[in-house]
Amino acid sequence: MGLLGILVGLGLLIAFAFRGWSVLLLAPIAALVAAAFAGEPLLAHWTQTFMGSAARFVAQFFPLFLLGALFGKIMDDSGSVTAIANFMTEKLGAERAVLAVVLAGAFVTYGGVSLFVAFFVLAPMGLALFRAAGVPRRLMPAAIALGTSTFTMSALPGTPSIQNAIPMPFFGTTPFAAPGLGILASAIMLGFGLWWLRYAEAKARRAGEGFGADEPAPVDAAAEDPLVRERATTAREFDPAEIHNGVHAYTNPPIVLAALPLIVVVAVNLVMSMAVLPNLDTAYLAEPRWGETSLAAVGGVWSVAVALTAAILTALAINWRRLPGLRATIDAGANASVLPVFSVASLVGFGAVVAALPAFELVREWVLGIEGGPLVSLAVATNILAALTGSASGGLTIALDALGPTFMQIASQTGLDPALMHRVAVIGSGTLDSLPHNGAVVTLLAVCGTTHRESYFDIVMVGIVGAIVALVAVIVVGSAVGSF
Repeated sequence: MGLLGILVGLGLLIAFAFRGWSVLLLAPIAALVAAAFAGEPLLAHWTQTFMGSAARFVAQFFPLFLLGALFGKIMDDSGSVTAIANFMTEKLGAERAVLAVVLAGAFVTYGGVSLFVAFFVLAPMGLALFRAAGVPRRLMPAAIALGTSTFTMSALPGTPSIQNAIPMPFFGTTPFAAPGLGILASAIMLGFGLWWLRYAEAKARRAGEGFGADEPAPVDAAAEDPLVRERATTAREFDPAEIHNGVHAYTNPPIVLAALPLIVVVAVNLVMSMAVLPNLDTAYLAEPRWGETSLAAVGGVWSVAVALTAAILTALAINWRRLPGLRATIDAGANASVLPVFSVASLVGFGAVVAALPAFELVREWVLGIEGGPLVSLAVATNILAALTGSASGGLTIALDALGPTFMQIASQTGLDPALMHRVAVIGSGTLDSLPHNGAVVTLLAVCGTTHRESYFDIVMVGIVGAIVALVAVIVVGSAVGSF
């Protein structure tokens, strides 16, 4: 009955979340259903197991949700994201419309801008480019997804994405874990994705297919759609409802100034991870008042937090006179972080209750018994949980909460580098999370004005197939030569 309860709870969570019900309510209900089937104490699981795990997630990662959303909103309202997108358009031109959209998305998201902010800026730009080039509109979501939601989220070393931050407290790693393998995976994802988009574009041209319906990108409707909002806030760290709050600048900054805060994110993150934090005396963290923790457990989050703070201060210094409603912008950015962090924390709480049930031992034994070794087991676990929850961050945290200590024990026994496990886990979480019910997929299609029928297959090819190929390559190479 316990295993049946887990399946019923998961089924309820997936079915009602896909219909737009709030995960803040669904997650505890689904967790209690699973606990009831197992004959476990319901109130204890709600207040102790569920809330305890959700609270730990918020305590660990809310600074990154807050700073990431605030940075994205400042970059949006200052016109910096638009300036970068326009620069790519001018330099690459309509004849390279797909490449311009991909590179613009990659640059801003690797620099720390939320992909939802990028969606709302890139969709109108991509629409104009694709129309001028005669590229089918249905390919635009895949081009945006390739640039914003694949290698810059999970593979590029130092990416400040929340997904890259989640394994750090579990494995004691940094944002630059396994940099060589991360670059390899990024090259595979980008190369495969561009190849597919070129193939799809050429096939459409041979068939005489043009741009399609010449309608504006419905970005305003998508931002105000409550169904899009409920699905989106479990997928990433920015609440789409705050996109149009705040006040946009009347002019865009020069490209050098627009790009500078993004460069600051990467540079400060690198310096903090490799030079500053390793040389600090942090023995005090072992004291009870600091939670008896260690630098290995908190250093990665500290690096990203300092990098985003430095980038926010840089963006404010550059755009101080350009932002007409600074307080409104800051308020909107801060507010945009709240619903996402609590939504993902609720998913984590659900996972904690499931992992605490006796029947979960069957799941644990199955995962650890998968042929191919611990890297394959870790990849399968993160893939499945990200797919079921529709959230890379939620699925990744659930997997590591339940199995992270076991994988660390295996690593210490076999000499497996935790940095390699970090990279495999993050890439694994960014594959099957892009199923049709994923909030980022739903939001992207809504912003671009296309449907699952028209555009989802190409999203699968660039966002799932390419990522799986990269994941397999990292596992094979990492198993053969180790982490690098």
